[in-house]
Amino acid sequence: MHSRFAPKAHRFDYRIFMFAVDLDELTTLGKGIPFLSVNRGNVYAFHEKDYLPTGEGMHNGQGAGAQTGASMLKERVAALLKGHGITMKGGRVTLLTLPRVFGYGFNPVSFYFCQDSEGRPLAAIAEVTNTFREMKPYLLGPESLSPSPGGSRFRLRVPKYFYVSPFSDVDVAFDFSLEVPGEELVIRIDDYAGEERTLASSLTGKRKALTRARLAWYTLKYPIVTLRTIFLIHLHALFLALKRVPWFAKAARARDQRELYRPHISIAPSSTPLN
Repeated sequence: MHSRFAPKAHRFDYRIFMFAVDLDELTTLGKGIPFLSVNRGNVYAFHEKDYLPTGEGMHNGQGAGAQTGASMLKERVAALLKGHGITMKGGRVTLLTLPRVFGYGFNPVSFYFCQDSEGRPLAAIAEVTNTFREMKPYLLGPESLSPSPGGSRFRLRVPKYFYVSPFSDVDVAFDFSLEVPGEELVIRIDDYAGEERTLASSLTGKRKALTRARLAWYTLKYPIVTLRTIFLIHLHALFLALKRVPWFAKAARARDQRELYRPHISIAPSSTPLN
């Protein structure tokens, strides 16, 4: 669900499904499901290189060098946490995301929920991707963890400094509220301009076991879900334009787009555009 409050109201919601994957189980994920693979093409395909590209250099930021060199996704997650003084000590990482579907991949946001070796929540990462394929990870460390009615919640408000939409400025704040997933998923990400909430976003759902039959049914129920997501983003951008909501070009605030990966040519002219 997305609900915009200012400068003009606009709301939409739609149904999707997502995968919650233990990164230690990636190598066995596709066993028994012929149309699901890891690091090779299929109807559903997880490619580790699609996530957390910390080895590619950070745009307008510092500290990426300590996280380079790891090919396995869990190693990159552990290195990112270690760079902020957080040690996993053999814990678990659950990735909430969508893989490539029929070769096409796009996630507005993926989430990593990290536990220590005793199974206690340790940290979370929200990896935000815009339609220019730029990525920015937001780390919610142990200091952002608190009890909640559902168990535990990571809560953090942080400056965005990232171009997500032409209808939202880059220097507003993201307010993250990430419930540690159990049988239900409850995630909220709001935008704040000062103390004014300008946009509310939520992601809610119920946990279901990954089986061949369920994935086949979801393929029919939510066909080409990643392509549908990018289509809906552009469709509602058109609606906002028709409502005459003010917008700004990506290149207009280049210096305020910080600590992101895979920068678009509009803010990093020397970058090689992605195919």
